[in-house]
Amino acid sequence: MSKNNFPFVALGIGLFLMLIVMKGSVTGDDGATAMPLLTLLVVSEFAFFVTAVGAYLGVMQILSVGIKPLIAVVTLCCIVLSIGFMWLGIELWPFSG
Repeated sequence: MSKNNFPFVALGIGLFLMLIVMKGSVTGDDGATAMPLLTLLVVSEFAFFVTAVGAYLGVMQILSVGIKPLIAVVTLCCIVLSIGFMWLGIELWPFSG
């Protein structure tokens, strides 16, 4: 796989994992999440790194060949997903207090 294609793959993986994390983080009546908390945290962390690398490679591609609308949109989506996964990971973390 070429580095030029990775932002597209990262976007697809990121969207799929966002769906999993959003569905899995729904809390029931007893306060427990639909998926185990550690699983949600690991998936969020993995997706954060995948989308962050996709965003980085997209920015590098934009800097080397110029702005093309498709790669710019994909890179922007990877940046937004990366920030979203970071935020979800922080929100999921159980702080004692």
